[in-house]
Amino acid sequence: MIRKVLPFRAARTFLAAVCHPSSTMKTALLTFLLVATLTISLRAAPPKGWTDNYAKAVETAKAENKDLLLDFTGSDWCGFCKLLDKEVFSTPQFTSWAKKYVVLVEVDFPHSTPLSPAVKAQNAQLASKYPVHGYPTVVVITPDGQEVAKQVGYGPGTGVAAYISGLEGQMKKAGPMPVATAASGTGGGNNGGPQEPSIFKSPPPGFPPAK
Repeated sequence: MIRKVLPFRAARTFLAAVCHPSSTMKTALLTFLLVATLTISLRAAPPKGWTDNYAKAVETAKAENKDLLLDFTGSDWCGFCKLLDKEVFSTPQFTSWAKKYVVLVEVDFPHSTPLSPAVKAQNAQLASKYPVHGYPTVVVITPDGQEVAKQVGYGPGTGVAAYISGLEGQMKKAGPMPVATAASGTGGGNNGGPQEPSIFKSPPPGFPPAK
């Protein structure tokens, strides 16, 4: 009889603790959930000045007479993607240039950073429409989807001036720049330089591999 009653009482005590936790336990649980939610939200957000909403980016580009710059990146695993962001995208010179000519769209294929199902599906569609051979790959398109420039990979030390020049050289061959204002940062042409070997690593499950 004792062997039957004790497990029953233990189970009842455990269920009572779970269903009716103490105020200390409630506080600890709520704190954990809040921190976890904030951490996921912060990690999933695109960089300042960028968007991960392609549809809205197209609307903005049409309204402001700009092209769209799609950055196909592996933000949490691709070393050269991070270097491109540090040496080019994060600079005041690139920010100034982008404000004149393009709407910045991050098309991310992370290994562990969470993405919403909508963004994940959107990025897979963009990768299917604009196939890449490695990461990073930057594609400039018109609001109606026409590709006007493409830079594959990034060479360490290329720098913002040469990188912008490489993009502009291709954009001008496709037609006039989106706005009349002269762009900054022109210089010698560059096609991205040598690529990082790991850019050929497959994206996580659910994303199409580089082609």
